[in-house]
Amino acid sequence: MPRRCRQGATAQALPAVSQCPGAAGRRLVVLIKLGLKDVVNKAAAMASYREAPLASRPCTLDPKGYLEPSAEERRAQEERLAIRARLKLQYLRKLNDPRRTELMQDPAVTRWVYARTLNHIYPNFRPSPKTSLLGFVCGVVPLIFWYYVFKTDRDHKEKCIREGMERPFSLSI
Repeated sequence: MPRRCRQGATAQALPAVSQCPGAAGRRLVVLIKLGLKDVVNKAAAMASYREAPLASRPCTLDPKGYLEPSAEERRAQEERLAIRARLKLQYLRKLNDPRRTELMQDPAVTRWVYARTLNHIYPNFRPSPKTSLLGFVCGVVPLIFWYYVFKTDRDHKEKCIREGMERPFSLSI
């Protein structure tokens, strides 16, 4: 049985909203119809938020930011949604074309791979004193250490062989 609100309207259309579907509820229905699910989820969370008695509402939970987008913001959201839908439809038509002979490439994936491989678009390494020190400690110091270990071991063996303390290796005993 659907719940009844103060104004007599049923809250069945908006199950995530615990308040009456007044002006905020109508805006949520519009947002649901536009397909803006993340905005709807935020608005639903905002509607169920209760302020603490000794604390004020955080500025990030301002209801005007979630429940009352301006006409420009709504128009921009609708345009972005329409562009995304057209691009998706075009991609799916190309992907499911039975006469397609070439390989389908997603331009977003291509841009992402290009950005990851070439360091000039999104740099993920910047030389600094810390990275220089780490490079020296992890790259050069081990080489010097192992050179020293092998060189001293070899010099010690040669010295022992010259003095006759150690016999050189031979297969015939």
